[in-house]
Amino acid sequence: MPEIIQQMDEQMLVWIAQNVRCTLLDPFMKLYTQLGNTGMLFIVLGLVLLLFKQTRKAGLSALCAMLIGLVVVNFTIKPLVARARPWLVIENFVNLVPEHDPNSFPSGHTNAAFAFALAVCRSAPKKWMKITAIGMAVVMGLSRLYVGVHFPSDVLVGAAVGSLCGLAGAWVIRNAAEYLKRRRPIQE
Repeated sequence: MPEIIQQMDEQMLVWIAQNVRCTLLDPFMKLYTQLGNTGMLFIVLGLVLLLFKQTRKAGLSALCAMLIGLVVVNFTIKPLVARARPWLVIENFVNLVPEHDPNSFPSGHTNAAFAFALAVCRSAPKKWMKITAIGMAVVMGLSRLYVGVHFPSDVLVGAAVGSLCGLAGAWVIRNAAEYLKRRRPIQE
């Protein structure tokens, strides 16, 4: 990571830890961020969307988007960049939740959340679903900073990559559905 970005990231994260963390928010942020472990919260929501005909396309798009994001972030970018977690580089920095993956860049939780959100935005039938998905993604990214397991640039890039994966997932499902529709024999 370029030195200027590293310095700004460290300063912002220390500021968050000193000025934003509070006993009222700690339990919520810890719980919410851990619900994102392995993308579980968003996988479950994607599966729930599959249960209803009007949201099935959104569920498929979201699950496809998160799969794309998993490959791009967790299997490609993270191992290539291999950026250390904040508590490993900032002296006396305390993270609030355990994190076993030593690689910080980009945020996988944020990637999954934004992949889900953008896929839902492209495919869900109701505006409230789209707004809720974006809100949940933003809170997930903020929670990763709050608990101290990512630098701000990790979260920003996770959101950007996740958004692209969300658009890609929606595109794949839309085109697959159109292809399958064209391939169906005409019923007489």
